[in-house]
Amino acid sequence: MSRTITVSDETYKLIKEQVENDKKETKLEIKNRFTGEVIFTSRKTTYKEAVEEAVEKKVNLQFANLEYANLEYANLEYANLESANLEYANLEYANLESANLKFANLESANLESANLEYANLEYANLKSANLQFANLEYANLEYANLEYVDLYHTKLCGRGGETRINKSQINDFLEALGVIAE
Repeated sequence: MSRTITVSDETYKLIKEQVENDKKETKLEIKNRFTGEVIFTSRKTTYKEAVEEAVEKKVNLQFANLEYANLEYANLEYANLESANLEYANLEYANLESANLKFANLESANLESANLEYANLEYANLKSANLQFANLEYANLEYANLEYVDLYHTKLCGRGGETRINKSQINDFLEALGVIAE
């Protein structure tokens, strides 16, 4: 059952003005994962748009808290996400080419089909991350936590084997590939 409410022109203008002011005041904040300090404020309506805007403006997103953020198809090329929290974030098909993800927390993140070419993932926590079909050509994985990572059909190195992992990670790496070394 629906009802129609009739309001005066004056009331309509007041309601419309209030709704428009509420829209103008809507903002997304990207905060520091440790201090809660605001790193970047955006009037965009989604975190994907806000993060892309920050990257476009060359904002330093070091320590950003993007836990659970939906960044599917986001263009984050050259982004500085060092020590950022991207736990459970959806980065499916995201472009992270040449992005700095050193020390970043990507535990259980979805990076399926993401472009991580030349990305710095040194010391990154990728535990249980989905990297199926991701491009890790020339990515630096030195000291990264690759425990339980899904690397199904992941492109791992370019010409000359530029992708690096620490020697102590070889068994974890092989295990992630489904190979048990004894």
